[in-house]
Amino acid sequence: MIDPARLLEAYERARRDLLAERNPPGCWTGKLSTSALSTATAVSALAVAARSADGTVTTRPASESPAERLVRGGVRWLVENQNQDGGWGDTPRSYSNIATTMLVQAALHLAGEAAQHAKLLERAARYVERQGGVAGLRRRYGRDKTFAVPILTNAALAGLVPWSEVAALPFELACVPQSWYRFLQLPVVSYAIPALVAVGQAGYCHRRPGNPLLRALRARAVEPSLRVLRRMQPASGGYLEAIPLTSFVVMSLASTGRAAHPVVQSGLSFIEQSVREDGSWPIDTNLATWNTTLAINALGATDPAIAQSDCLTWLLSCQHAERHPFTGAEPGGWGWSDLSGAVPDADDTPGALLALHSWLNVPELDDADQQRIDEAARLGCQWLLGLQNRDGGWPTFCRGWGKLPFDRSGADLTAHALRALAAWRERLVQTPAERRRWQRAIERGLAYLIRVQQPDGSWIPLWFGNQDHPLEENPVYGTAKVLLACRDLGWTGTPAARRGSAWLAAAQRADGGWGGGPAGASVEETALATEALLGLSAWSAAGGDRFQTHPMEDLDGSRTRPQGGADCRAAAWRGVGWLVEAVEGGRHQETWPIGFYFAKLWYYEELYPLTFTVAALAAAVGQSDGPAQNQPASTTPTNRYRV
Repeated sequence: MIDPARLLEAYERARRDLLAERNPPGCWTGKLSTSALSTATAVSALAVAARSADGTVTTRPASESPAERLVRGGVRWLVENQNQDGGWGDTPRSYSNIATTMLVQAALHLAGEAAQHAKLLERAARYVERQGGVAGLRRRYGRDKTFAVPILTNAALAGLVPWSEVAALPFELACVPQSWYRFLQLPVVSYAIPALVAVGQAGYCHRRPGNPLLRALRARAVEPSLRVLRRMQPASGGYLEAIPLTSFVVMSLASTGRAAHPVVQSGLSFIEQSVREDGSWPIDTNLATWNTTLAINALGATDPAIAQSDCLTWLLSCQHAERHPFTGAEPGGWGWSDLSGAVPDADDTPGALLALHSWLNVPELDDADQQRIDEAARLGCQWLLGLQNRDGGWPTFCRGWGKLPFDRSGADLTAHALRALAAWRERLVQTPAERRRWQRAIERGLAYLIRVQQPDGSWIPLWFGNQDHPLEENPVYGTAKVLLACRDLGWTGTPAARRGSAWLAAAQRADGGWGGGPAGASVEETALATEALLGLSAWSAAGGDRFQTHPMEDLDGSRTRPQGGADCRAAAWRGVGWLVEAVEGGRHQETWPIGFYFAKLWYYEELYPLTFTVAALAAAVGQSDGPAQNQPASTTPTNRYRV
């Protein structure tokens, strides 16, 4: 056990640092990592849209236009950030990959900068060749065409690959009713319908199908699918608030002679407004809602700095009140941002629901605010219940899209959804029918988590990874998220939870941290693992090693209970020590690429290490001999949510 005074001092310092990051409404916007991939696609989109009618790149005048200045600035940033191996990674801290490198090659050609940077492009070409060229790109994404086809389209527009290498996307399928999409076996994930339409139309324009019937069908589908594209475009002009997706749409349509189309013009406006001072672009505008709920859940809404702010009103305003045009989602969910391009999903919605639940502990909360919170929570929980897949897990956006990687159910999403439902069940469930529905949903969720547990005891998340893992997966993140659900729902006695905690303790590095890479552990993963093991440690301290069993336990085929509770407690406090030393050394805000976005697109968020550290140290303060200030109630052992 670390000295309580030292622990409390580290917690208070991290807390002050986190509170200092707030915006005036009392929310946290954060800052996403800049991205070579986003910068390359933005440069290509701007360059293609600026082409003259005969298809050549516009000659640079004596006085450049704003768009041309953005292109040159983006090129300059890309040139300055090439890795030593000749490639580019998704972030300045990422390893090179073939997808981003090919996009940068295309951007430099489309911007008319190939001759000026011939040697740089030669190094890039050698890197791409070592990775297998076009075949290597296809291997990276497998049967998922969400990213492979847009990348090859970008390369074809730059003249780097023939159009015969670009698979035709069936953009005509976007014309059917939205509720049919999940039955059509589309070659792209649910959130990439704009790419299906725009990239598919570019392929159709530049390489018409030989089959006359198919050619006629697609010709008739051009205008109706463009109307779908326009209907799905948010007010900001940025699909999903994402620069890559929006850029692919812009460059594809502009290449077909539609540079003046409203979709292209709105997309260009979004791209131009999203550029950073150094000439680069991030992958997305921000994660304001996600960052805010993470911060609230780390600090507790009873923290005076939160309770006395306008954060509650802001968070309630982020709930989607209408059917969403992008995914067809019913009202009730939350997206990752308060901006128009965000889409409700099964990670941000549970985060918001848990944050709202913590507000119920604020003494100053009046009846009107309680009613607003209850109404929002009821709608949000109903939204989550309606999203659960047939396999018992929760997907990101749309129920039933389970064929491609980022549309399937995820262990991290499922664990988060179960925590939110468990938090609200006693307050919201009023009838026997509701009780049966909620209990059935929770039991199916648990069965899913048991079923997808890895043989070694870990869980693999859907939206987070580790770039040093052989499969670019992040079992530390996934296992920690599931164990937090086990903590909150009283499932620590299941064999699955015992195996998971044993795996997490064994995955600890010699210095007390978790994850990261050759240079050392990451703050993000260490904090998450520490918080999860501390949660289980609280149960152990309350009941020794006499863990409760669970009626679902034999779903995993074993009644053997792995030992190691003491090891887990020791690992948790070694993690606390690592975090305290990080805070004392000013390293608690060092970021590492752990985020996945789209298909294998890495990012980091500057608030992640800070927020996760506060959550872990808050849990530690609650278990130390020092005062438990702002300690989340969810770390207290309880059997309240056993099913």
